[in-house]
This record gives sequence, C-alpha cells and structure tokens, in this order.
Amino acid sequence: MKYILLSILIISFLLLSGCSASKEWILANGQHPHSFEKEIVKKAGLQFLLYLPKNYGEPGTRYPLLMFLHGSGERGNDLNKLKVHSIPKIVDMKDDFPFIVVSPQCPEGERWDAEELNLLLDDVIARLQIDTTRVYLTGLSMGGYGTWKFAAAYPERFAAIAPVCGGGTIEDTWRLREMPVWAFHGAKDDLVLPIESERMIESLKRMGNTKVKYTLYPDANHNSWDATYANPELYEWFLQHKK
Repeated sequence: MKYILLSILIISFLLLSGCSASKEWILANGQHPHSFEKEIVKKAGLQFLLYLPKNYGEPGTRYPLLMFLHGSGERGNDLNKLKVHSIPKIVDMKDDFPFIVVSPQCPEGERWDAEELNLLLDDVIARLQIDTTRVYLTGLSMGGYGTWKFAAAYPERFAAIAPVCGGGTIEDTWRLREMPVWAFHGAKDDLVLPIESERMIESLKRMGNTKVKYTLYPDANHNSWDATYANPELYEWFLQHKK
C-alpha cells in the first residue's frame, strides 16, 4: 500500500475586464462609461491524501482515478481527520484497492470550490499514470454537494459520479444529462433531507438520462456513507463506465 500526504499550490491567471470605453477618468458630473482591465494571480492551495494501488508504476499501465470529497466535519489542516471514515479509512487499511485515490481537504470555514478542484485534478493527471477515460467522483454531505457542483461545472472530466447525502442546483442538471450517476441517501436524514438527492435524480430522468440510479436506505439517518462505501458494487459500477 502506498498512502502519501501531499500539499499542492496551484496558480492560475484570470483576466477581468469591464465595458469598453475611454481609459481616462472623466472628471465631470453625471454618469460616464469607463473600463477596467487588470491581470490577477489567483493562488489555489489544497492538501490531499494520495493513495496508489499496490501495482502502481507498471510500465505502460494507466490506472482509474477516484476523487473523494469529505464532509464539513473534516475541514481544516489535519489530513488525519479524513481517515475517520469512508474511502480514506478503507484504503488506509488495505492495499488491493483498484483505484488511485485523491482525497483533498477543504480549508476550515470554506466549501468545495469547483475551479480549485479542477486545477488539482489537472495537476495529478499530469504527474501520475492515470487513465483519463476512467476518472470518477464521489463525496458525502458537504462533499455530496461538492460532487454535484464539480461535475456540473466540468462534466467532461468524469466517467461517472456518486454523490452521497448531498444535493445540488436543479438548473445545473442539464449539464449532467448524459452523466452516469448513482446517488445515495438515508430516509431518516434530518440534516440533509432526502428530497435534496431526489429532486436532482428526478430532474435528470426528465431530461432523458437513463444512466441514473438512486439508493434510499430506509433506516439510515445522515450517515448513509458507511453502507455506501462498504458496498463493492459501487466500485464495480464505477469501473463499468468510461468516457
């Protein structure tokens, strides 16, 4: 088993511009058009856990990648918090998991940012032997919301997604109309109500997406992730899908 604690600083360049007008300020009464243009350096920093399969490094071999987004309770700067449950805990105890796993940590007080996650994904793909046709995304609670959000922002990146006890924006589902999705929720969840998952799934079905699945655990509360990530069928389902 290879389990590595990493931190990455990613820099991107953004160009902001306003309406076209004279570049000189007009010092007169009334309203006048002006323009603004400035180059800004945006820094995006994330710590993450990286798991590599036991046979990683075989020449000519590309491996599937699974990105996992944790919930709000694991935010901060202590990566050990990620190993409390779910996929980081599973891969910490076994060395035969068939995916490269990237588990980033969201900074304290923040929520998942799709652009930042996409920069991280770019970087790990550039550095590792990853099969870009088999990149998968999952997350729980806040990470379930992050899964819907990240996938909707960059649907071309993922072969399949599995949001757990999360939700998203209905207006974004059209971007996922061809995405294989398996959503999970607990029927007794009183923190994130099951309707949050159900409305996303129903919207995808109305758009004709026939590659969606929904599992509602009748006796589960907010913790619907233990049963989900312990189920080998989830990982088999991921691997059935390629871009």
